[in-house]
Amino acid sequence: MPFLRQQDGKFHGGVIATVADLVTGFATFSLVGPHDRVVTSDLKISYFSPGTGDAIFGRGWVVKPGKRLHYCEGEIYSVKGDDYTLIAKAFAIMAVIEDKNKEVESK
Repeated sequence: MPFLRQQDGKFHGGVIATVADLVTGFATFSLVGPHDRVVTSDLKISYFSPGTGDAIFGRGWVVKPGKRLHYCEGEIYSVKGDDYTLIAKAFAIMAVIEDKNKEVESK
């Protein structure tokens, strides 16, 4: 998808950061209650090499869960055929908002 790439044809840094935000957010979401929401409190990205492949792939996990904050890490890879190249690493703090979805469901 050309609109996800910057002027040199590489995946835009904002797209890579968005994927990092998503994978760390969903990692946190998998640990909270059914009525809780997760929002990003802090996100730090380190870029290692350009995203020159055909696609990007991300994975995220929770390093330390807490009652209100979950500390997460994520890795983003550039994919070309069967080759995966690590292009960025993320550190995220996700905030848990308890019972927020219950308010939405009751409206």
